Amino acid sequence: MRITYASEATPGRLNEDYVVAGPEWVVLLDGATAAPGVDSGCGHGPAWLVRRLAGGLAARLAVEDGAPLQDLLAETIKATGEAHAGTCDLDNPDSPSATVAMLRRRDGVLDWLVLADSPVLLQMDGQVRVVHDDRVDRLPAYTVEAVRAARNSPGGFWVAGNRPEAAYEALTGEAPVERVRRAAVLSDGAARLVQIFGRTDWAGLLDLLDGAGPVELIRRTREAEATATIRRGKRHDDATAVLVRP
Repeated sequence: MRITYASEATPGRLNEDYVVAGPEWVVLLDGATAAPGVDSGCGHGPAWLVRRLAGGLAARLAVEDGAPLQDLLAETIKATGEAHAGTCDLDNPDSPSATVAMLRRRDGVLDWLVLADSPVLLQMDGQVRVVHDDRVDRLPAYTVEAVRAARNSPGGFWVAGNRPEAAYEALTGEAPVERVRRAAVLSDGAARLVQIFGRTDWAGLLDLLDGAGPVELIRRTREAEATATIRRGKRHDDATAVLVRP
């Protein structure tokens, strides 16, 4: 696999996105920024969590190339929780969490996992397929209380945080490598050019990423953030874009 990526923090803040890659796989994690005044019960923030998860996933993907992605993620969430269970309240529903998106090539197959709103794009047979876990987009309300009740809950949405079983709620699939011309993995901050600002469609975003590169995609996202009207959510977000040629 040929993998190219760029990642940029929200201006003035620590980057809570993280990418880790090997010759046959790539993982992108996007930490969920805590709402102001919310007590997570944890002395570690999302940036710590995504680095721990990334390191654990990289170690497993490097040696367990045939294991299901969901199993690897569940094992990593469990091990990460054990690393700070003695100092933090992992039963707190506001404990740090992250999205996860993975692509892996094995035995002529490209497989993927998407947990929460970091989409994967696949150009297959001339069409762009979007693997997008949109459950967080369908919540009845977005108050702190409503999101807390829905997080890692049946009928709500699932993220990597303090519950290993969340891994089995991820979207997964596979396709023969020869059918996939190119692919992309995006944090929701890099997907905003389509999802929030409507500056292009998914095929156009993939063309931009391939033709001009991930740095230019992020630059255009920042330009859109500076000029567009934001109806819901943050004006700026960490943005990470990964281009993959299987």
